Amino acid sequence: MTKEQELLDVANGVHNYSNEKKWIEPKEKILLEQLEWFKDQKLGLMMHWGPYSQLGLVESWALSDDDAEWSREDIDWESDMKTFKQQYVDLNKTFNPLRFQPEEWADLASENGFKYLVFTTKHHDGFAMWDTKTTEYKITGKDCPFHTNKNADICRQLFDAFRAKGLPISAYFSKADWHVPSYWAQNQERVENMWRGPSYNPLEKPELWDEFVQFSHNQMLELLTEYGRIEMLWLDAGWVAAKNNQDIRLGEVVEQARKTQPWLLTADRTVGGPYENIITPEQMVPKEPIDVPWESCITMGSAFSFRYEDQYKTGQELVHLLIEIVAKGGNLALNVAPQPDGRLPRGAIASMKELGSWLSLFGEAIYGTRTIAPYFKSNVAFTRKGETVYGFYLIEDDMNSVPHEITIPYSGAVDQIDWLDVQENLSFKKSSEGLSVQLPRLERNKKVSYAYVFKLT
Repeated sequence: MTKEQELLDVANGVHNYSNEKKWIEPKEKILLEQLEWFKDQKLGLMMHWGPYSQLGLVESWALSDDDAEWSREDIDWESDMKTFKQQYVDLNKTFNPLRFQPEEWADLASENGFKYLVFTTKHHDGFAMWDTKTTEYKITGKDCPFHTNKNADICRQLFDAFRAKGLPISAYFSKADWHVPSYWAQNQERVENMWRGPSYNPLEKPELWDEFVQFSHNQMLELLTEYGRIEMLWLDAGWVAAKNNQDIRLGEVVEQARKTQPWLLTADRTVGGPYENIITPEQMVPKEPIDVPWESCITMGSAFSFRYEDQYKTGQELVHLLIEIVAKGGNLALNVAPQPDGRLPRGAIASMKELGSWLSLFGEAIYGTRTIAPYFKSNVAFTRKGETVYGFYLIEDDMNSVPHEITIPYSGAVDQIDWLDVQENLSFKKSSEGLSVQLPRLERNKKVSYAYVFKLT
Protein backbone atom coordinates (compact mmCIF):
# COMPACT_ATOMS: atom_id res chain seq x y z
CA MET A 1 0.00 0.00 0.00
CA THR A 2 1.39 3.40 -0.97
CA LYS A 3 1.36 6.44 1.29
CA GLU A 4 -1.25 8.00 -1.01
CA GLN A 5 -3.50 4.95 -0.63
CA GLU A 6 -3.02 5.00 3.13
CA LEU A 7 -4.06 8.65 3.28
CA LEU A 8 -7.06 7.87 1.09
CA ASP A 9 -8.06 5.06 3.47
CA VAL A 10 -7.88 7.49 6.37
CA ALA A 11 -9.99 10.03 4.48
CA ASN A 12 -12.55 7.30 3.80
CA GLY A 13 -12.76 6.36 7.45
CA VAL A 14 -10.66 3.18 7.55
CA HIS A 15 -8.72 4.47 10.54
CA ASN A 16 -11.09 7.15 11.65
CA TYR A 17 -14.62 6.50 12.76
CA SER A 18 -17.88 4.83 11.90
CA ASN A 19 -20.60 6.96 10.41
CA GLU A 20 -22.51 8.49 13.28
CA LYS A 21 -25.73 6.99 11.87
CA LYS A 22 -24.37 3.57 12.88
CA TRP A 23 -24.09 4.65 16.51
CA ILE A 24 -26.46 2.82 18.86
CA GLU A 25 -27.50 4.55 22.07
CA PRO A 26 -27.14 2.29 25.11
CA LYS A 27 -30.33 1.42 26.97
CA GLU A 28 -28.80 1.18 30.43
CA LYS A 29 -29.20 4.30 32.56
CA ILE A 30 -25.73 3.93 34.06
CA LEU A 31 -24.12 3.88 30.61
CA LEU A 32 -26.09 6.93 29.50
CA GLU A 33 -24.90 8.74 32.62
CA GLN A 34 -21.34 7.61 31.92
CA LEU A 35 -21.54 9.00 28.39
CA GLU A 36 -22.59 12.39 29.77
CA TRP A 37 -19.64 12.19 32.18
CA PHE A 38 -17.35 11.41 29.26
CA LYS A 39 -18.62 14.40 27.26
CA ASP A 40 -17.81 16.66 30.23
CA GLN A 41 -14.12 15.73 30.33
CA LYS A 42 -12.93 17.24 27.01
CA LEU A 43 -9.21 16.49 27.35
CA GLY A 44 -7.49 13.13 27.79
CA LEU A 45 -3.82 12.17 27.73
CA MET A 46 -3.14 9.34 25.30
CA MET A 47 0.12 7.39 25.39
CA HIS A 48 1.54 4.89 22.91
CA TRP A 49 4.56 3.20 24.46
CA GLY A 50 6.41 -0.05 24.10
CA PRO A 51 9.73 -1.59 23.03
CA TYR A 52 9.38 0.03 19.57
CA SER A 53 10.17 3.38 21.21
CA GLN A 54 13.84 2.32 21.28
CA LEU A 55 14.03 2.63 17.49
CA GLY A 56 11.89 5.74 17.13
CA LEU A 57 9.76 3.61 14.83
CA VAL A 58 6.02 3.58 14.23
CA GLU A 59 4.31 1.08 16.52
CA SER A 60 3.69 -2.42 15.10
CA TRP A 61 2.83 -1.60 11.51
CA ALA A 62 6.22 -2.33 9.94
CA LEU A 63 5.60 -6.02 10.76
CA SER A 64 2.73 -6.20 8.28
CA ASP A 65 3.91 -7.12 4.77
CA ASP A 66 0.88 -6.32 2.64
CA ASP A 67 -0.61 -3.03 3.75
CA ALA A 68 2.00 -1.05 5.64
CA GLU A 69 4.77 -0.11 3.22
CA TRP A 70 4.43 3.48 4.44
CA SER A 71 5.54 2.40 7.93
CA ARG A 72 8.91 1.09 6.68
CA GLU A 73 10.17 4.37 5.25
CA ASP A 74 12.46 4.79 8.27
CA ILE A 75 13.88 1.26 8.16
CA ASP A 76 17.24 1.97 6.57
CA TRP A 77 19.33 -0.78 8.20
CA GLU A 78 17.65 -4.01 7.08
CA SER A 79 16.02 -4.96 3.77
CA ASP A 80 15.23 -8.61 4.54
CA MET A 81 11.75 -8.67 6.10
CA LYS A 82 12.26 -11.98 7.90
CA THR A 83 15.36 -10.63 9.63
CA PHE A 84 13.73 -7.30 10.38
CA LYS A 85 10.68 -8.95 11.96
CA GLN A 86 12.89 -10.95 14.31
CA GLN A 87 14.82 -7.80 15.20
CA TYR A 88 11.54 -6.03 16.01
CA VAL A 89 10.21 -8.94 18.07
CA ASP A 90 13.48 -9.08 20.01
CA LEU A 91 13.19 -5.45 21.12
CA ASN A 92 11.67 -6.78 24.35
CA LYS A 93 15.13 -8.07 25.27
CA THR A 94 16.58 -4.54 25.43
CA PHE A 95 13.58 -2.52 26.67
CA ASN A 96 14.64 -1.22 30.09
CA PRO A 97 12.91 2.11 30.91
CA LEU A 98 14.72 2.71 34.19
CA ARG A 99 13.55 6.34 34.31
CA PHE A 100 9.84 5.47 34.11
CA GLN A 101 7.97 8.22 35.97
CA PRO A 102 4.35 7.22 36.72
CA GLU A 103 3.81 9.78 39.49
CA GLU A 104 5.49 12.57 37.50
CA TRP A 105 3.33 11.80 34.46
CA ALA A 106 0.20 11.86 36.60
CA ASP A 107 1.23 15.15 38.24
CA LEU A 108 1.93 16.72 34.86
CA ALA A 109 -1.43 15.65 33.48
CA SER A 110 -3.38 16.72 36.56
CA GLU A 111 -1.68 20.11 36.80
CA ASN A 112 -2.23 20.94 33.14
CA GLY A 113 -5.90 20.25 32.62
CA PHE A 114 -6.01 16.64 31.45
CA LYS A 115 -8.98 14.72 32.83
CA TYR A 116 -8.26 11.05 32.01
CA LEU A 117 -5.61 8.67 30.68
CA VAL A 118 -5.79 6.52 27.52
CA PHE A 119 -2.89 4.06 27.68
CA THR A 120 -1.82 1.36 25.23
CA THR A 121 -1.87 -1.83 27.26
CA LYS A 122 -1.04 -3.79 24.08
CA HIS A 123 -0.61 -2.72 20.45
CA HIS A 124 -0.88 -4.98 17.41
CA ASP A 125 2.64 -6.35 17.95
CA GLY A 126 1.30 -8.25 20.96
CA PHE A 127 3.71 -6.95 23.62
CA ALA A 128 1.77 -6.61 26.88
CA MET A 129 2.54 -3.68 29.17
CA TRP A 130 1.04 -5.46 32.19
CA ASP A 131 1.80 -8.62 34.14
CA THR A 132 -0.46 -10.89 32.12
CA LYS A 133 -0.62 -14.61 32.78
CA THR A 134 -1.37 -15.36 29.12
CA THR A 135 2.09 -14.85 27.56
CA GLU A 136 5.74 -14.27 28.39
CA TYR A 137 5.92 -11.57 25.71
CA LYS A 138 5.32 -8.86 28.27
CA ILE A 139 7.00 -6.14 30.28
CA THR A 140 7.33 -8.52 33.25
CA GLY A 141 8.59 -11.41 31.13
CA LYS A 142 11.98 -12.90 32.02
CA ASP A 143 13.46 -11.83 28.66
CA CYS A 144 12.71 -8.17 29.39
CA PRO A 145 15.45 -6.59 31.55
CA PHE A 146 12.86 -4.34 33.21
CA HIS A 147 11.01 -7.30 34.72
CA THR A 148 12.89 -7.06 38.04
CA ASN A 149 12.18 -3.34 38.51
CA LYS A 150 9.77 -2.31 41.28
CA ASN A 151 7.68 -0.52 38.62
CA ALA A 152 7.77 -3.44 36.17
CA ASP A 153 3.98 -3.82 35.94
CA ILE A 154 3.66 -0.58 34.00
CA CYS A 155 -0.12 -0.61 33.63
CA ARG A 156 -0.66 -1.12 37.35
CA GLN A 157 1.79 1.62 38.27
CA LEU A 158 0.32 4.09 35.80
CA PHE A 159 -3.31 3.32 36.55
CA ASP A 160 -2.75 3.68 40.29
CA ALA A 161 -0.75 6.91 39.89
CA PHE A 162 -3.34 8.56 37.67
CA ARG A 163 -6.31 7.47 39.77
CA ALA A 164 -4.50 8.86 42.84
CA LYS A 165 -4.65 12.25 41.11
CA GLY A 166 -8.34 11.84 40.31
CA LEU A 167 -7.76 10.95 36.66
CA PRO A 168 -9.76 7.92 35.44
CA ILE A 169 -8.48 5.24 33.07
CA SER A 170 -9.33 4.36 29.49
CA ALA A 171 -7.50 1.15 28.57
CA TYR A 172 -6.38 0.84 24.94
CA PHE A 173 -6.28 -2.79 23.77
CA SER A 174 -5.57 -4.12 20.30
CA LYS A 175 -7.91 -6.92 19.29
CA ALA A 176 -5.27 -8.09 16.81
CA ASP A 177 -2.13 -9.77 18.14
CA TRP A 178 0.71 -10.35 15.71
CA HIS A 179 2.75 -12.37 18.18
CA VAL A 180 0.45 -15.00 19.60
CA PRO A 181 0.64 -18.29 17.61
CA SER A 182 -3.14 -18.56 17.28
CA TYR A 183 -3.39 -15.32 15.21
CA TRP A 184 -0.30 -15.22 13.03
CA ALA A 185 -0.10 -18.99 13.10
CA GLN A 186 2.75 -20.98 11.56
CA ASN A 187 2.19 -23.42 8.67
CA GLN A 188 -0.79 -21.43 7.40
CA GLU A 189 -1.53 -19.78 4.07
CA ARG A 190 -0.08 -16.33 4.84
CA VAL A 191 2.99 -17.14 6.92
CA GLU A 192 5.46 -15.57 4.47
CA ASN A 193 3.32 -12.58 3.58
CA MET A 194 1.44 -11.34 6.60
CA TRP A 195 -1.23 -8.67 6.74
CA ARG A 196 -3.20 -7.07 9.54
CA GLY A 197 -5.56 -10.04 9.81
CA PRO A 198 -4.92 -13.64 10.87
CA SER A 199 -2.71 -15.91 8.77
CA TYR A 200 -5.67 -18.21 8.07
CA ASN A 201 -9.38 -18.07 7.36
CA PRO A 202 -11.19 -18.34 10.72
CA LEU A 203 -14.12 -20.06 8.99
CA GLU A 204 -11.81 -22.83 7.82
CA LYS A 205 -9.90 -23.11 11.11
CA PRO A 206 -12.60 -22.59 13.77
CA GLU A 207 -10.68 -24.39 16.54
CA LEU A 208 -7.60 -22.23 15.99
CA TRP A 209 -9.74 -19.10 15.90
CA ASP A 210 -11.51 -20.13 19.12
CA GLU A 211 -8.11 -20.51 20.75
CA PHE A 212 -7.28 -16.92 19.78
CA VAL A 213 -10.65 -15.65 20.98
CA GLN A 214 -10.17 -17.29 24.38
CA PHE A 215 -6.66 -15.83 24.62
CA SER A 216 -8.06 -12.34 23.89
CA HIS A 217 -10.88 -12.76 26.39
CA ASN A 218 -8.44 -13.78 29.10
CA GLN A 219 -6.25 -10.74 28.47
CA MET A 220 -9.13 -8.27 28.45
CA LEU A 221 -10.66 -9.73 31.58
CA GLU A 222 -7.34 -9.50 33.41
CA LEU A 223 -7.29 -5.76 32.73
CA LEU A 224 -10.97 -5.33 33.56
CA THR A 225 -10.99 -7.34 36.79
CA GLU A 226 -7.49 -7.09 38.30
CA TYR A 227 -6.44 -3.49 37.59
CA GLY A 228 -8.98 -1.41 39.45
CA ARG A 229 -11.72 0.79 38.10
CA ILE A 230 -11.67 1.20 34.32
CA GLU A 231 -13.96 3.77 32.70
CA MET A 232 -13.54 2.63 29.11
CA LEU A 233 -12.13 -0.26 27.09
CA TRP A 234 -10.65 1.43 24.01
CA LEU A 235 -10.42 -1.23 21.31
CA ASP A 236 -8.23 -0.89 18.23
CA ALA A 237 -7.97 -3.15 15.14
CA GLY A 238 -11.47 -2.64 13.83
CA TRP A 239 -10.93 -5.26 11.13
CA VAL A 240 -11.21 -7.92 13.86
CA ALA A 241 -14.98 -8.04 13.54
CA ALA A 242 -17.76 -10.45 12.64
CA LYS A 243 -18.28 -8.73 9.27
CA ASN A 244 -14.74 -9.84 8.32
CA ASN A 245 -15.26 -13.42 9.55
CA GLN A 246 -13.21 -12.48 12.62
CA ASP A 247 -15.82 -12.52 15.35
CA ILE A 248 -14.02 -12.06 18.65
CA ARG A 249 -17.32 -12.33 20.56
CA LEU A 250 -16.62 -9.05 22.29
CA GLY A 251 -20.04 -8.90 23.92
CA GLU A 252 -19.21 -11.89 26.13
CA VAL A 253 -16.25 -10.05 27.65
CA VAL A 254 -17.96 -6.71 28.02
CA GLU A 255 -21.10 -8.08 29.63
CA GLN A 256 -19.04 -10.19 32.04
CA ALA A 257 -16.91 -7.17 32.98
CA ARG A 258 -20.01 -5.02 33.46
CA LYS A 259 -21.20 -7.34 36.22
CA THR A 260 -18.56 -5.73 38.46
CA GLN A 261 -17.97 -2.50 36.48
CA PRO A 262 -21.46 -1.65 35.19
CA TRP A 263 -20.34 1.82 34.08
CA LEU A 264 -17.80 0.41 31.59
CA LEU A 265 -17.88 2.14 28.20
CA THR A 266 -16.40 0.52 25.10
CA ALA A 267 -14.96 2.08 21.97
CA ASP A 268 -14.97 -0.75 19.43
CA ARG A 269 -13.43 1.43 16.75
CA THR A 270 -14.97 1.54 13.24
CA VAL A 271 -17.16 -1.50 13.93
CA GLY A 272 -20.43 0.17 14.85
CA GLY A 273 -23.05 -1.61 16.90
CA PRO A 274 -23.72 -1.69 20.65
CA TYR A 275 -20.06 -1.71 21.71
CA GLU A 276 -18.90 1.37 19.85
CA ASN A 277 -20.17 3.72 22.55
CA ILE A 278 -17.60 6.33 21.52
CA ILE A 279 -16.51 7.03 17.94
CA THR A 280 -12.87 7.92 17.49
CA PRO A 281 -11.63 10.10 14.62
CA GLU A 282 -7.88 9.71 14.21
CA GLN A 283 -5.41 12.49 13.40
CA MET A 284 -8.20 14.77 12.21
CA VAL A 285 -11.13 16.92 13.29
CA PRO A 286 -14.50 16.31 11.62
CA LYS A 287 -15.63 19.10 9.30
CA GLU A 288 -19.00 19.37 11.01
CA PRO A 289 -20.24 18.86 14.58
CA ILE A 290 -21.06 15.27 15.56
CA ASP A 291 -24.09 14.63 17.74
CA VAL A 292 -22.91 11.37 19.29
CA PRO A 293 -20.07 10.94 21.83
CA TRP A 294 -16.70 11.20 20.11
CA GLU A 295 -13.01 11.64 20.78
CA SER A 296 -10.32 12.69 18.30
CA CYS A 297 -7.00 10.98 18.98
CA ILE A 298 -4.33 13.36 17.70
CA THR A 299 -0.59 13.31 18.20
CA MET A 300 1.48 15.97 19.93
CA GLY A 301 4.32 15.20 17.51
CA SER A 302 4.48 13.60 14.07
CA ALA A 303 3.36 10.13 15.16
CA PHE A 304 1.76 8.16 17.98
CA SER A 305 5.11 6.55 18.82
CA PHE A 306 8.21 8.31 20.09
CA ARG A 307 10.39 9.81 17.35
CA TYR A 308 13.88 11.12 17.91
CA GLU A 309 14.19 14.86 17.24
CA ASP A 310 10.42 15.13 16.77
CA GLN A 311 8.70 18.50 16.46
CA TYR A 312 5.78 19.11 18.82
CA LYS A 313 2.68 21.22 18.43
CA THR A 314 2.94 24.59 20.12
CA GLY A 315 0.73 25.73 22.96
CA GLN A 316 -1.15 27.95 20.53
CA GLU A 317 -1.76 25.04 18.14
CA LEU A 318 -3.01 22.86 21.00
CA VAL A 319 -5.39 25.53 22.31
CA HIS A 320 -6.85 26.10 18.84
CA LEU A 321 -7.16 22.35 18.26
CA LEU A 322 -8.95 21.80 21.58
CA ILE A 323 -11.34 24.70 21.00
CA GLU A 324 -12.37 23.43 17.56
CA ILE A 325 -12.93 19.87 18.83
CA VAL A 326 -14.94 20.97 21.86
CA ALA A 327 -17.01 23.40 19.77
CA LYS A 328 -17.93 20.48 17.51
CA GLY A 329 -18.95 18.32 20.45
CA GLY A 330 -15.93 16.11 20.99
CA ASN A 331 -13.04 15.32 23.32
CA LEU A 332 -9.36 15.58 22.45
CA ALA A 333 -7.20 12.56 23.31
CA LEU A 334 -3.80 14.19 22.93
CA ASN A 335 -1.12 11.57 22.34
CA VAL A 336 2.24 12.19 24.03
CA ALA A 337 4.71 9.36 23.40
CA PRO A 338 7.20 8.54 26.18
CA GLN A 339 10.89 8.10 25.47
CA PRO A 340 12.47 4.62 25.66
CA ASP A 341 14.14 5.56 28.97
CA GLY A 342 10.77 6.21 30.63
CA ARG A 343 10.68 10.01 30.59
CA LEU A 344 8.51 12.36 28.54
CA PRO A 345 10.23 14.55 25.93
CA ARG A 346 11.00 18.06 27.17
CA GLY A 347 9.44 19.66 24.10
CA ALA A 348 6.17 17.83 24.69
CA ILE A 349 6.18 18.81 28.36
CA ALA A 350 6.67 22.47 27.47
CA SER A 351 3.65 22.47 25.14
CA MET A 352 1.52 20.60 27.68
CA LYS A 353 2.32 23.30 30.22
CA GLU A 354 1.39 26.06 27.77
CA LEU A 355 -1.96 24.38 27.19
CA GLY A 356 -2.40 23.95 30.94
CA SER A 357 -1.69 27.61 31.62
CA TRP A 358 -4.39 28.64 29.17
CA LEU A 359 -6.87 26.15 30.62
CA SER A 360 -6.22 27.40 34.14
CA LEU A 361 -7.64 30.76 33.04
CA PHE A 362 -10.33 29.74 30.56
CA GLY A 363 -11.25 26.15 31.45
CA GLU A 364 -14.76 27.16 32.49
CA ALA A 365 -15.54 27.67 28.80
CA ILE A 366 -14.23 24.18 27.91
CA TYR A 367 -15.06 21.60 30.59
CA GLY A 368 -18.64 20.42 31.03
CA THR A 369 -19.87 22.33 27.98
CA ARG A 370 -22.06 21.32 25.06
CA THR A 371 -22.44 22.52 21.49
CA ILE A 372 -24.36 25.52 20.25
CA ALA A 373 -24.72 27.01 16.77
CA PRO A 374 -22.87 28.34 14.87
CA TYR A 375 -20.32 25.97 16.47
CA PHE A 376 -17.07 26.77 14.65
CA LYS A 377 -16.64 29.36 11.90
CA SER A 378 -13.24 30.47 10.62
CA ASN A 379 -11.50 31.74 13.77
CA VAL A 380 -14.59 31.93 16.01
CA ALA A 381 -16.05 29.10 18.09
CA PHE A 382 -18.86 28.63 20.62
CA THR A 383 -19.74 26.41 23.56
CA ARG A 384 -22.54 26.53 26.12
CA LYS A 385 -23.09 25.58 29.72
CA GLY A 386 -26.72 25.83 30.78
CA GLU A 387 -27.96 29.27 29.70
CA THR A 388 -24.44 30.67 29.39
CA VAL A 389 -22.76 30.84 25.99
CA TYR A 390 -19.01 31.16 25.51
CA GLY A 391 -17.44 32.67 22.42
CA PHE A 392 -13.82 32.09 21.40
CA TYR A 393 -11.92 34.41 19.07
CA LEU A 394 -8.82 32.51 17.94
CA ILE A 395 -5.68 34.64 17.66
CA GLU A 396 -3.59 33.81 14.62
CA ASP A 397 -1.01 36.61 14.69
CA ASP A 398 0.49 38.86 17.38
CA MET A 399 -0.88 37.64 20.70
CA ASN A 400 -0.27 41.00 22.33
CA SER A 401 -1.95 43.10 19.67
CA VAL A 402 -5.56 43.58 20.73
CA PRO A 403 -7.94 45.12 18.16
CA HIS A 404 -10.30 47.91 19.17
CA GLU A 405 -13.36 45.97 18.07
CA ILE A 406 -14.26 42.43 17.01
CA THR A 407 -17.43 40.82 15.70
CA ILE A 408 -18.84 37.67 17.27
CA PRO A 409 -21.23 35.97 14.79
CA TYR A 410 -23.88 35.00 17.34
CA SER A 411 -27.59 35.79 16.88
CA GLY A 412 -29.02 34.63 20.23
CA ALA A 413 -30.30 36.89 22.98
CA VAL A 414 -27.46 38.52 24.95
CA ASP A 415 -27.72 41.06 27.79
CA GLN A 416 -24.09 41.14 28.92
CA ILE A 417 -20.66 40.22 27.53
CA ASP A 418 -17.68 39.59 29.79
CA TRP A 419 -14.12 39.09 28.60
CA LEU A 420 -12.98 36.19 30.76
CA ASP A 421 -10.00 36.98 32.99
CA VAL A 422 -9.84 40.54 31.59
CA GLN A 423 -12.94 42.68 32.12
CA GLU A 424 -16.64 42.37 32.81
CA ASN A 425 -19.54 44.08 31.09
CA LEU A 426 -18.01 45.06 27.74
CA SER A 427 -19.72 47.54 25.49
CA PHE A 428 -21.33 45.89 22.44
CA LYS A 429 -23.82 46.47 19.65
CA LYS A 430 -26.03 44.03 17.79
CA SER A 431 -25.84 43.99 14.02
CA SER A 432 -26.81 41.80 11.09
CA GLU A 433 -23.41 40.09 11.42
CA GLY A 434 -23.75 39.37 15.12
CA LEU A 435 -22.28 41.22 18.10
CA SER A 436 -19.77 44.05 17.65
CA VAL A 437 -17.75 44.10 20.86
CA GLN A 438 -15.59 46.97 22.05
CA LEU A 439 -12.34 45.76 23.59
CA PRO A 440 -10.52 47.79 26.26
CA ARG A 441 -6.89 48.78 26.13
CA LEU A 442 -4.95 46.23 28.16
CA GLU A 443 -2.62 47.00 30.98
CA ARG A 444 1.02 46.36 30.13
CA ASN A 445 1.25 43.31 32.36
CA LYS A 446 -1.94 41.77 30.99
CA LYS A 447 -1.09 39.27 28.26
CA VAL A 448 -3.85 37.70 26.18
CA SER A 449 -2.75 34.40 24.69
CA TYR A 450 -3.95 32.13 21.93
CA ALA A 451 -7.68 33.00 22.04
CA TYR A 452 -9.97 35.66 23.49
CA VAL A 453 -12.77 34.06 25.51
CA PHE A 454 -16.09 35.83 26.05
CA LYS A 455 -18.97 34.96 28.31
CA LEU A 456 -22.38 35.80 26.83
CA THR A 457 -25.29 35.99 29.26
